[in-house]
Amino acid sequence: MHPASTIAGPHGPVPIRRYGSESAVTLVWLHGGGFFRGDLDLPESHAVATTLADRGIDVVAVDYRLAPVPGLPFLGRRGPRGRRRHPAAADDVRAVLEAVRHRDAGALLLGGASAGACLAAAVTRTLPAEARPDGLFLAYGFFHARTPRDAAVTGSVRGHRRLTHHPALLDRANRNLVGRGAPTETAFPGGQDLTGFPPVLMVDAEHDTMRASGDRFALELRTAAVDVERHVLPGARHAFLDRPGTPDSDTTLDLVTAWALTRPTR
Repeated sequence: MHPASTIAGPHGPVPIRRYGSESAVTLVWLHGGGFFRGDLDLPESHAVATTLADRGIDVVAVDYRLAPVPGLPFLGRRGPRGRRRHPAAADDVRAVLEAVRHRDAGALLLGGASAGACLAAAVTRTLPAEARPDGLFLAYGFFHARTPRDAAVTGSVRGHRRLTHHPALLDRANRNLVGRGAPTETAFPGGQDLTGFPPVLMVDAEHDTMRASGDRFALELRTAAVDVERHVLPGARHAFLDRPGTPDSDTTLDLVTAWALTRPTR
């Protein structure tokens, strides 16, 4: 296991884990988990980072600050890494991006899966142009404060995620991130001005409620004249990067390797 270290952030030290060494490309990588769960040991974090590092892409995985558990707002709030609502996680990511940019001279990419994809895109939108990453990799993300309703997409979902990823429950998790009644503009990039975004690689799952948000966000990016490469994997289900060695995971890692290694260096 790669050892963890920390980067100074506005809310205290941010745990990170570095993979690889001295590549021309560095990916700052954010795991998923609905904003309120997940860590650096998830396969979606560790296995992805290990594989990409073996292929010549340095990875900095970020253990960003988690939001409160939905319905249990006081659980886990104490301590140096106590749970906090938006913008705590975004502030952590911005601090890591700034530190990596100062340390590494090559291309700087930002990416995430599911909630991590939303966080990556939201942070990018709020950064000044000169501080934005050189590219974004977004895996099965959701990007809108209210999940777009698409009966065809929702009807294609099978198993327990028909319930756990019901649009109403996804909306509840989103409200939990920002707090009831709080503005959502800086937490969710969907529906906002996306002018000046860097090139984006999106890889989504066909049978995934969140694909409806991915469909809309891809259109919004293209409308803003952003360079978008998008793949919807046939038959795939949500969180395939958390299942290392599966065809969907392998295909996606091949796609991101080819895309990342062609990014221009600064």
